[in-house]
Amino acid sequence: MYTYKNINIQRLGHDWFLIDYKEKKIYIDPFELKEESQADYIFLTHNHRDHLSMDDINKIIKTSTIIICPLVCEENLKEIQNKKIFLEQNDNLTLDDFSVKTIPAYNIDKFRSPWVQYHPKKSWFVGFIFDFDWTTIYHAWDTDIIPDMEWLSPDIAILPVSGVYTMSAQEAVKSIEIIKPQIAIPMHYDSIVWTTKDAQYFKEHANCEVIIL
Repeated sequence: MYTYKNINIQRLGHDWFLIDYKEKKIYIDPFELKEESQADYIFLTHNHRDHLSMDDINKIIKTSTIIICPLVCEENLKEIQNKKIFLEQNDNLTLDDFSVKTIPAYNIDKFRSPWVQYHPKKSWFVGFIFDFDWTTIYHAWDTDIIPDMEWLSPDIAILPVSGVYTMSAQEAVKSIEIIKPQIAIPMHYDSIVWTTKDAQYFKEHANCEVIIL
């Protein structure tokens, strides 16, 4: 776990996170949970099975849990009666405890077949920028370096480093020059693809403080 000011950030594996803020539990793409606590908010970035897991959502959901996600997740969540908020790319949402913006998340040069990216821009997948009392956290999710990053300047950037489905460790280092965070946390490694070596490379070469969780 890493604590920044009054925000606790825990990496649950791969690119699955839990943020604890003002005693609120904020899960991001929960999957293969080993320890669970009830969620106040569940954020989902897209509908791939390692990001939208109904088994894991059911482990942590309670009556008051709010689910925030792009519209592409709607069909998967149709059996859930909780409040659901569907956001588009470049959308804004103000909640009781914090605010959030969406940013596109997509591939440019990572392909599952010729001309078909793993995460196409037209699929409307998202990353999130959380604003906790003027502390901003950007969770990039499954993305390459994209033009949409150019206006960002978060306190903390949580970035993929594995390659294959997302930007590689080398590309993540380059993204730091665009995003300009104070602190970076690597993700998307040591589970489905690649190893902690990618996170270590990122830490050794990135032009900012890097925290490996």
